[in-house]
Amino acid sequence: MTVAVTAAGGKLGRLVVEALLDAGERPVAIVRDPSRVADLAARGVDVRKASYDDPAALDAALVGVDRVLLISGNEFGKRVAQHTNVLRAAERAGVELLAYTSIPRADHNPMLLAAEHRGTEEVLATATVPTVLLRNGWYWENYDGAAAHAAQSGVLHGAMARGRVSGAARADYAQAAARVLTSAGHEGRVYELGGDEALTGADLASAVAEAKGATVRYEDLTQDDYVAALRAAGLDDQFAAVLADADARIGEGLLEVTTGDLTELLGRRATSAATVFAAAGR
Repeated sequence: MTVAVTAAGGKLGRLVVEALLDAGERPVAIVRDPSRVADLAARGVDVRKASYDDPAALDAALVGVDRVLLISGNEFGKRVAQHTNVLRAAERAGVELLAYTSIPRADHNPMLLAAEHRGTEEVLATATVPTVLLRNGWYWENYDGAAAHAAQSGVLHGAMARGRVSGAARADYAQAAARVLTSAGHEGRVYELGGDEALTGADLASAVAEAKGATVRYEDLTQDDYVAALRAAGLDDQFAAVLADADARIGEGLLEVTTGDLTELLGRRATSAATVFAAAGR
């Protein structure tokens, strides 16, 4: 069985490829720039060049592929069309399974980040190949920069009120994807994936304090004030708005995941926030 991973040069894609290698597979890594994964090629990975905007290149990249992981792109406003290109290429290639990395509750999640995932899932519902949805929750690594700043300032800012976020390490989601790609019985499934910890802002501050050996408290801001704080930290207007919106939706419970799907796929507990924060910067 030949398994392909798109966006294999990115943080998640690389981890999925490595998990597949650890499982004894020889995956196909589909990337825009093969030079970014020269180390993977040296380990026996079949590296193929293609972008989400190039249907012909995608057709060539998926020749002989049995299963494919479509990792969601990062070009906001273009992602549904780009993901559709990958799906149609997978259909033409006759793949037996396509997995897609989505977001929790994508079908009714009002987060700004969810809109293109929802649009992609609607397209996938029309697919002529079997699909599986991996609705990945928050990566604890999303907080790495904030954690480092909070360890110095003593304050972790957010706008999540009393909401909880069920995060896990990026590698946890990668290993779960590798498990789905290399085992049977996943066709048509929707996995709502989140870690075993459901942390409030105060809990996150405590995890940062534990990991960094510092005193850290959580300070909750309004959504508008959080946007301003993120802008002051150097984020552009669009990204600041998206992150602040995500935090506000955490306050509404949109990223608290209680299904246990991730733990079931991993066969173990997900990695704790404190463990991820402690590893950051090493």
